[in-house]
Amino acid sequence: MVFRQHRLFIPLALAAVLLGAPAFSQSPGRISGVVRDTTGAPIPGAAVTITNQASHALYTATTSTDGTYSASVPPGAYTVAVSLRGFSGQTKRDVEVRAGASAASDFSLAPRLQEEVTVTAMLREQELQDVPFSVAAPTEQLLRNRGVEDIEGVAANVGGFTVQNLGPGQSQIAMRGVSAGQIVRDQPGVKEQVGVYLDDSVVSLSLFTPDLDLFDVSRVEVLRGPQGTLFGSGSLSGTVRYITNQPELGAKKWFGEVGANTIREGSQGGDVKLGFNAPLGSTAALRVAGYYNRLGGYIDAVQPDLSVKKDVNTGYRTGGRAAFRIAPNDRLSITPRFVAQKVKMDGWNRIDVFNILANPFTTTRPPVTLGDRKQFTQIGEPFTDKFYLGDLNVNYVFGQVALSSITSYTHRDILVVRDATALTASITGGSIGLPENVYTLNAPLYDATTAKVWTEELRLSGGTGRVRWVGGGFYSHLIRDYGQNLPVTGFQDLTGIPTQGLRAPKDSLFFSDLGYKLDQFAVFGEGTLSLTDEVGLTAGLRYYHFKEDKQQIFDGIFGNDNNGTSLVSQPGTTKANGVAPRLILSYKASDKTSLNAQVSRGFRLGGINDPLNVPLCTPQDLVTFGGRDTWKDEKAWDYEIGSKSRILGNRGSLNVAAFYMDIRDLQATVTAGSCSSRVVFNVPKARSQGVEADFSIAPNRNFDFAVSGTYNDSTLQSTLTSTDPSGAVTIVSGIEKGKRLPTVPKFQMSAAATYQWTVKSGALAYLTGVYQHIGARFTQVGDEDLGTLDLLSFGKNTIGAPLTASTFTYDPELPAYDLLNLRAGVRRERWEVALYANNVTDERALLSLDRERGTRARIGYLTNQPRTFGITLRFNN
Repeated sequence: MVFRQHRLFIPLALAAVLLGAPAFSQSPGRISGVVRDTTGAPIPGAAVTITNQASHALYTATTSTDGTYSASVPPGAYTVAVSLRGFSGQTKRDVEVRAGASAASDFSLAPRLQEEVTVTAMLREQELQDVPFSVAAPTEQLLRNRGVEDIEGVAANVGGFTVQNLGPGQSQIAMRGVSAGQIVRDQPGVKEQVGVYLDDSVVSLSLFTPDLDLFDVSRVEVLRGPQGTLFGSGSLSGTVRYITNQPELGAKKWFGEVGANTIREGSQGGDVKLGFNAPLGSTAALRVAGYYNRLGGYIDAVQPDLSVKKDVNTGYRTGGRAAFRIAPNDRLSITPRFVAQKVKMDGWNRIDVFNILANPFTTTRPPVTLGDRKQFTQIGEPFTDKFYLGDLNVNYVFGQVALSSITSYTHRDILVVRDATALTASITGGSIGLPENVYTLNAPLYDATTAKVWTEELRLSGGTGRVRWVGGGFYSHLIRDYGQNLPVTGFQDLTGIPTQGLRAPKDSLFFSDLGYKLDQFAVFGEGTLSLTDEVGLTAGLRYYHFKEDKQQIFDGIFGNDNNGTSLVSQPGTTKANGVAPRLILSYKASDKTSLNAQVSRGFRLGGINDPLNVPLCTPQDLVTFGGRDTWKDEKAWDYEIGSKSRILGNRGSLNVAAFYMDIRDLQATVTAGSCSSRVVFNVPKARSQGVEADFSIAPNRNFDFAVSGTYNDSTLQSTLTSTDPSGAVTIVSGIEKGKRLPTVPKFQMSAAATYQWTVKSGALAYLTGVYQHIGARFTQVGDEDLGTLDLLSFGKNTIGAPLTASTFTYDPELPAYDLLNLRAGVRRERWEVALYANNVTDERALLSLDRERGTRARIGYLTNQPRTFGITLRFNN
């Protein structure tokens, strides 16, 4: 499938015609009123939305300086809704308008808190404060005000939620301290621990969960703790849901934004985004949103001739969504949708601190000292990710029961290119002892992933009186192909070593072709019973069954002892079934406070390990890391208590949750010693315990403040050992009882404050500051044992010898960091302009440890974007 950027905007031409279509005309009436705050003062600039309850036609108005509004409408029954940032919205139904007459509808708005939003965390609509477990749901307006544009930005504003940057288009999501460490590209069978959904469609794909643009996204729901009962595999420790704005019947609108930014000692970026909602008669509507982001670079790459390529990690993200809603009556709605996104990056946000081919210790090669935000490469490292999603959502209501069907098809096409020259040199020069003209040959490593996923979920929901329930079935079918190719052009001619394999072409030193087929089936149900007006009990259960088949082919002299004669082929099958229950008890202590207690179970599916690269392994490493063909399901029991309270006269809120998670068969990713392979071990026991707290206050319409924080203590509770031929017992890859789980800090917090004031009629100015603190953490299990590299481990084959040092020290622990973002702007009904400064203090945060061949070939850190200044203009009709 060919991706064309301009095609995303072709439907905009249709909008010009649709938006210009005349509305029907009848003998008009009028709806008018006054909007005040709780003190009786008029509120200017409030948006008033008037919906005809029969035709769904929409009319809008804005309150004037004295708080009044008025709109001419045809006779009929209407729903009138009023909203304004900083205030709780209000809605009045059944406002009757007669021909030639006027109907009054007045409102009194109270200051609004950020959590006053309707969510669907339990697959039904609820106010956020009514959900009986820990949930955050930053809204579109909140994310705009804080300058959030991607999933990392969301995590910066939500406690208990961590996103580890692992390179362009690659990130790992963790919640509540449950993490088995970095998922790497060459382990495509590893599943995610946090499920990610676009509305009701699953989009998570372990390492390559798409980083979707937040343009025209209504909110992002962050469900903390196991969600396996309703959301299944991959929701072991939580679930993230992007909830998009749906097509609106009878509404004609367009909206967009443009922006530009510049990065300190880097290049420039910018974005253009545009969307529209168009009615197609009285029973259908089309909503389209398209975007293009130019991403500036800030990493410089030193070349072998010591020249420097500037800003090598530039790139772009472009995409769009188109949804068409048909609602012929109040009972039936059909919404097909298509989503496309392409990410193209020219390089990595990596800082190299050691490279076997470029370091300050060599005396027979030019010494190289890499400075701040620099790396060493010989070739480019582009990354391309094409993501397509088509889904169909059908809802039908009959009586007291609603039927929902969600069918989705996802296609991913990902190509990652890494400069593997250092890795290859550590083998050809360090292990084998070939000369410099061989070990410095360019060695691009191509990682290609394609995935095709079909899913179907069919569910029924309903309830009367004190009972609410939901139940259904889920099926998914995944086909995933993954392959690596390491062409080192000229290797065979220079060395005389045959490289042609049965699948590997000439000069391809490593070749793999892996195919996965995963089928999953589940049935689930959950119900809530209101035992009294104060006490509620929720119980749910999910049964799942999965089967995964894997075909593995390896070739090339690095991965095949019999290259050219036979192939390394290790097909395998794994399957499992189980249950994921949940039980929640909630108690409404007062009108302002509710308490809840929860016991729930989450799970992550098992998988099949790749065979080791036997030609590179020492005999001991073959014993330690061999014989582990599969890994089992990871399971976690979560025990949680919490409270949600309104405080300070309903102008503030305080939500607190304490949890303990008992994890069994943690799927720990480990580096297989000398084998240049990675395998997954099941660690029998681990645990995570901690406290989450969210506080927000809006004392008046001018000021609001929010803080979210998490303390987490997560450790291994088992030790894995290996016995060498002499009988000595050693700990495997640092998997030792008491060691911290990786990825997640012990403490993290975020705070945000906004002050706004009226500068003239209908115009608000505002200042927003966002502060984020992330504590120290590790990237992988066992990293605590790192920190010293033996520079002479290759003995007489040491590259660049004699060296001026015998060891190199580094810190495997990622230090704590603090970020501050500031934003100032002016907002009117139809436009908003803002100036912003991100990373004001120019903090250089180390986001993850990046290494090749253990650490013997290269050591680096992925880092964040330096101080950035920018401007954004948003507009709507």
